[in-house]
Amino acid sequence: MVSSKADTVAQYLAELPPERRAVVSAVRDFVNANIPRGFTEGMGFGMIGWCVPLARFPGTYNKQPLAAVGLAAQKNAYSLYLMGCYVDSAEDRALRAAYAQAGKKLDMGKSCLRFRKLDDLLPEAIAPVIAGKSVDDFIALHESVHRK
Repeated sequence: MVSSKADTVAQYLAELPPERRAVVSAVRDFVNANIPRGFTEGMGFGMIGWCVPLARFPGTYNKQPLAAVGLAAQKNAYSLYLMGCYVDSAEDRALRAAYAQAGKKLDMGKSCLRFRKLDDLLPEAIAPVIAGKSVDDFIALHESVHRK
């Protein structure tokens, strides 16, 4: 599945084969355990996402909630979108350094961490990226980047 038309997280998970559902569910639980209060989980852009609700920050350029984390089952792998790495180069550097130090291969673009199995993830390096910014901090960083 590259993009889902599911309206809810439950529907999204139900669409997945059992073995892929188990991986997505485990990563979802991990994100939910680490994301600060104020972010809301839901569906957006065909994947599970954790966002700043529009009621809290309506000033996005595309009228969509400000996304902090996304999770998707792709055709041949999974993707964990860590927008903290996209907007904060220090978080990006720390994550990359942790993977290098652990001797793990990091398959990552600007924000999209691709993985094929749970063992490809480095939870102790990913958790600080997810937990690192409150909603207020995330909004402030977003605004500072978009003012440039």
